[in-house]
Amino acid sequence: MMPLVIGIDIGTSGARAVAMRPDFSIAGQSAVRLDRFGQNPRDPSAWWQAVQTALTELLSGIDRAEVRAIAIDGTSGTLLPVDAAGRPLAEPLMYNDKVDDADILAAVAREAPEASAAHGATSGLAKALRFQHLPGIAAVLHQADWIAGNLSGRFDVSDENNALKTGYDVEARRWPDWIAATGMRMDLLPRVVEPSDVTGTLTAAAAQLFGLPRDVVVVAGTTDGCASFLATGATAAGEGVTALGSSLTIKILSDRPISAPRFGIYSHRLGDTWLAGGASNSGGKVLAQHFSLARIIELSTAIDPTTETGLDYYPLGMAGERFPIADPALPPRLTPRPDNDADYLKAMFEGMAAIEALGYRRLAELGAPALTSVRSVGGGAANAAWTAIRQRKLGVDFLPTLSDEAAAGTARLALKGASKAGLL
Repeated sequence: MMPLVIGIDIGTSGARAVAMRPDFSIAGQSAVRLDRFGQNPRDPSAWWQAVQTALTELLSGIDRAEVRAIAIDGTSGTLLPVDAAGRPLAEPLMYNDKVDDADILAAVAREAPEASAAHGATSGLAKALRFQHLPGIAAVLHQADWIAGNLSGRFDVSDENNALKTGYDVEARRWPDWIAATGMRMDLLPRVVEPSDVTGTLTAAAAQLFGLPRDVVVVAGTTDGCASFLATGATAAGEGVTALGSSLTIKILSDRPISAPRFGIYSHRLGDTWLAGGASNSGGKVLAQHFSLARIIELSTAIDPTTETGLDYYPLGMAGERFPIADPALPPRLTPRPDNDADYLKAMFEGMAAIEALGYRRLAELGAPALTSVRSVGGGAANAAWTAIRQRKLGVDFLPTLSDEAAAGTARLALKGASKAGLL
């Protein structure tokens, strides 16, 4: 039999689990919606029930005795206060929740270096400062840390990717001294390890619950965004991944950290490489303001992607852009409108492809390596006309995406952790 590892993704809509072989092939997968366990997506007990159910369903189809390692990813910036036994002490603050305490925000703004990802009302550090005075608090954990703790019994460890927005210095690999100056209790911050480091083994209770061997190792995971990138199969500096969802997000593996606060760019550390990128306000949400999905599919068949409309669009839903142009007042540019709807859609595709190309050039200007290839994820990746226009404007190879499941990316970390532990 071939050994297996498991990656688990806990997101805003549910939990997914993937079992992976050492050759990166998928041995099984499962998915469970969060709303099966209540209508409150902030409820940690619902998170855990969803993970339990997804993992149980996955294990029903594979050989449990061959499982060697488990790793978890979660939403970036979601924080939960816990007591010494790992019991939640309050409803968590989710990734997009804002801390409205002006003193907390002022302290972080005053003490954090300009390039730190801890700035802003949604940062992990702002949330940790908000929680730190709760009676009985022993730690502030990220979502993935807490799920992993339910497996290993360790409620005092995190990974470099999840800790980034809480102020962790991924270059120096330590919590920086300036955090204490914000008033943060440093004893509440978890120990931070590299994604893929082994943090423990299953507790007796977890092993019994899932019917797994006690020596299955729990491996440090990552954020959902990093996991989605890893799932594509990109591993070398210069490889990019474009997500064509409601927004347009580009990421590239770099051989050095990239930081550009005015574009909202910071770098996650993945071993000896760095994952940097930015998100434009353009994307599928803009297309949906003009055409239904069915109409986009219909019109796309009439588009000749080898020619240019000559129109110079910058498709935005409203004024304001964050990347690759940082201008909160940048107006949408969607005129003149051709009489033919297919030409109008084509011009928007061209505009978004131009934004994508400018985004990769902007990252290179900031120090990232030149783009060598692109993998595409998200709903727009399936549109052949848009893809052909993008290929023409980017001029690099478009490589197949191995998986668009974040859990598959996390399973890759579990494989690395199992290898480090000598279990493969």
